[in-house]
Amino acid sequence: MTAAPIPFLGLDFDPLDTAALLATFDARDPAAPFAYWVTPNVDHVVRLHEERAADADAIWAAYRAARWCSCDSRILAVLARRQGVQLPVVPGSDMTPLILDRLCRPGDRIAVVGGSDPTLAALRALYPALDIVQHEPPMGMRRNAAAIEAAANFVAAARARFIFLAVGSPQQELLAARIVARGDATGIGLCIGASIAFVVGESRRAPRLVQRLHMEWAFRLLADPRRLWRRYLITGPRIFRLAREHRQRGD
Repeated sequence: MTAAPIPFLGLDFDPLDTAALLATFDARDPAAPFAYWVTPNVDHVVRLHEERAADADAIWAAYRAARWCSCDSRILAVLARRQGVQLPVVPGSDMTPLILDRLCRPGDRIAVVGGSDPTLAALRALYPALDIVQHEPPMGMRRNAAAIEAAANFVAAARARFIFLAVGSPQQELLAARIVARGDATGIGLCIGASIAFVVGESRRAPRLVQRLHMEWAFRLLADPRRLWRRYLITGPRIFRLAREHRQRGD
């Protein structure tokens, strides 16, 4: 029997921990219809609740249409625990190398949407036994229907076992939903943002101790303050208000 999803802040999170999710992915027939995994973190959840753009409903729908949904934030898990909700934390940056190292077999086709040529060259050098194919969409794909369709075409034609959607949120989730809607693609879509950059060493994860102290956000902020200051100092703290309102509503 499949365990019931865990509702929190408008999303239904899977009760699967890292090992259980890996086993689920490993057991799935590569020829099965395309299904995808999303990894909401604090930034994603705040955006979902505060987004006012014309495609806001489509973004919510994309997260809710995912076959698997894992919490990608230790802070989000702490806020849930304070309300009696236990969310397993399964970061995309942890799962990506585990999938490549443990689940991928020699000869498996792996598709990547996003990333640069040097990033993919480094990935191919690390995993020479895998058949890695890539599609580089243009910037602004979120509001470019033709670009989304081209990326969906690529995924459908690739017939890959795993498809790493590495174009950031919410582009990757909107793309994944579009691929499902086509009905002609196979494989498992993984909405993993910049995780491949960690795999190939272009970016560095926080030390494990820093992660356990729920301070990975500070490590990333110090590493790239110009790009991340708004996310971590302005947008991110709004999660505390959202969690408080959620507790007051009792939903």
